[in-house]
Amino acid sequence: MVTEASGLLASYRVLDLTDEAGWFCGRLLGDLGADVVKVEPPGGDPGRWRGPFYRDEIHPERSLLWLAYNANKRGITLALESPRGRELFTRLVARADFVVESYPPGFLEDLGVGYPQLREHNPRLVWVSVTPFGRTGPRSRWRGPDLVVMAASGLMHLVGSPDGPPLRVSLPQAPLWGSLYAAAGALVAHLYRQRAGRGQLVDVSAQASLLSALANAPAYCSLFGKDLRRAGNHMVGRNVHGARVRAVYRCRDGYINFILYSGEAGRHSNAALVRWMEECGALPEALRGRDWEAFDVVTATQEEIDELEEAIAAFLAERTKAEFTEEALRRGILGYPVADPRDIREDPQLEARGFWEPVYHPELQTALHYPRGFARFSNGPSCIRRPAPRVGEHNVEVYGELGLSPEDVERLRAEGVV
Repeated sequence: MVTEASGLLASYRVLDLTDEAGWFCGRLLGDLGADVVKVEPPGGDPGRWRGPFYRDEIHPERSLLWLAYNANKRGITLALESPRGRELFTRLVARADFVVESYPPGFLEDLGVGYPQLREHNPRLVWVSVTPFGRTGPRSRWRGPDLVVMAASGLMHLVGSPDGPPLRVSLPQAPLWGSLYAAAGALVAHLYRQRAGRGQLVDVSAQASLLSALANAPAYCSLFGKDLRRAGNHMVGRNVHGARVRAVYRCRDGYINFILYSGEAGRHSNAALVRWMEECGALPEALRGRDWEAFDVVTATQEEIDELEEAIAAFLAERTKAEFTEEALRRGILGYPVADPRDIREDPQLEARGFWEPVYHPELQTALHYPRGFARFSNGPSCIRRPAPRVGEHNVEVYGELGLSPEDVERLRAEGVV
């Protein structure tokens, strides 16, 4: 489903040499219209063998992880360890605007094709390095899969119940946050290039990226002299007495996110829910007659919060997600059902914005629905122009742009260069 190049970055080329740690960066730049060329070793990226797989068939062209994060990319193979491979890579870099890679610091430099060597061939080049801990410091050469980076970022310290061990978030976080910050860094460096006329190295640490995503948690100790602690299905840091506030309640067909908020809007929300409960005869006698517009979760005791939350839990357990949504909108209650995969797929808001786009996969002989770009631009459409590439799918096309014939590419394949 290749369409004519469009988008804000349509005139720029990206060489993507990342593993799973940086796939999403290239995907984001591709969604913005860039011509992203995924460079894999001969035989394909090892990440192609990571599941889950389409219809559970283990095959390098059926990894859903690969398909999701490598759409909007062309694909070539190249052996950087070979002299001919390095020569071809140097020629590709000379024509590129961005390079995104996730090799251990020093690896490409030792081969003679790192940023210090290749910027001489292309002074305007923006080179983005995504590594677990960054290119400098005592851990710069450490390997860091998602679990390691998640632990090192402090995220796991905040996940889990108060009386249980730290837990990992269910899906990988480090590759996504590292990629997101890498894409942002690439665009900022591009803006600088537009003004100064020269490129630069962007050094992205997945650990630092994930730590930055924790928002106020790192500063909590400095500001309040307390460490944030695991709270399970609760939130802490909202109450002067250290009381916990529940965040999720079970309902008849799933879960509802509702929190007792402070502030004017929060007090109105709390009071609106209590009035609904009272109208349904679900408010315990002990809670009747109070001025709920004046109730402030910031100063309430844990006993007061627990008493109200117990009644809320019993009330919401008898409601459906749709019923809660309807009443919340009508009454001004701050809360929303927890969306499961089916809810997201059938979400009318996403449907109205054309968020899901069917992409036909020749290897699968079917179309899969992809989420489109993260934003919509009035002057640059964001769409899925092509599915993730098959191994070496665009070798003839890309190397042809360097002046190589199909016969030349076939000889390189026979020699193990591509």
